[in-house]
Amino acid sequence: MKIKTANFVISNSDVSKCPKELLPEYAFIGRSNVGKSSLINMLTGQNKLAKTSGRPGKTQLINHFKINNEWFLVDLPGYGYAKVSKTVKQTFQSFIKNYFLQREQLICTFVLIDSRLEPQKIDLEFMEFLGENGIPFSIVFTKADKIKLNELNKNIQFYSKKMTSTLWEEMPPYFATSATNALGKEELLNYIEEINNKLEKP
Repeated sequence: MKIKTANFVISNSDVSKCPKELLPEYAFIGRSNVGKSSLINMLTGQNKLAKTSGRPGKTQLINHFKINNEWFLVDLPGYGYAKVSKTVKQTFQSFIKNYFLQREQLICTFVLIDSRLEPQKIDLEFMEFLGENGIPFSIVFTKADKIKLNELNKNIQFYSKKMTSTLWEEMPPYFATSATNALGKEELLNYIEEINNKLEKP
């Protein structure tokens, strides 16, 4: 898939105010500072589509971007940012949870994981929430350019063992990516395209 157009549509904290169009949606979410905005900009080929910041927790709303007039890329607030207040964190959790539980257009969630880190409890718990509620998801390992290939593969295998030793029968689909050198861009976009093509079939 080639992204020809990527347009911002709306930001809000109320799932009922999300776009009414019945286009498929793909949500991107992860711990704060995982490189989500940079990844979105890399995928869309627009450096300023999603706001990047050296300060974690920049994204605080549900952001809808219409891609090729065919589907929505949904940029969600990061979770686990320690420096936001307890009230703000609860608000995040509330409307993010509502989005996942109520948004019928959601087709797949991409959970972003820093490829350099061992499995984090907060990531595993979030994926457990998705699994318990029957929400399809894939894992996107970010910042893969920051480590050697053998270390990347080792960390992914470690993640697979961790997940299959607890609640999961198998590792969900996953992608190794880098916003710096566009690693994984083609694979990730083709995956979305394959899903969209299947949705179009009667």
